Amino acid sequence: MKKIAVFVDVQNVYYTTRQAYGRQFNYRLLWKNLAHMGEVVSATAYAINRDDDQQIKFQDALRHIGFEVKLKPFIQRSDGSSKGDWDVGIAIDVMEAASKVDMVVLLSGDGDFDVLMDRVREGYGKEAVVFGVPTLTANSLVNSVDRFIPIEDDMLL
Repeated sequence: MKKIAVFVDVQNVYYTTRQAYGRQFNYRLLWKNLAHMGEVVSATAYAINRDDDQQIKFQDALRHIGFEVKLKPFIQRSDGSSKGDWDVGIAIDVMEAASKVDMVVLLSGDGDFDVLMDRVREGYGKEAVVFGVPTLTANSLVNSVDRFIPIEDDMLL
């Protein structure tokens, strides 16, 4: 049975499924699908901490499913813009996990991860899989993996 490490870019999944479908992603169904692919040995969801009751409930639900939830503070700049992404943290964790598993699964459409997933495949010789919303996932990311699994209606709440 393949050992799987899963990494979820929560903000990216939230905004792309909302933009494309007006609905939310079904993480419980994801977990069931992953169980058919192998043994999930680690699963991490990367989110922004806004201390919002609804987000706290969502994060608790992710933990209940089996995810470790890593939080980064939401930063509101004085000019009105905001900051809060996990790209570097996700990349570091993927690189640390890649040598210990057979498959790395990333949920994101962010093209910045194409080099990372290329490294998983070519540098570590591991299977690289991405789940993403087809119309909002960078082509470079799709082309960097062994398998792209589209997030479509059947994976939403």
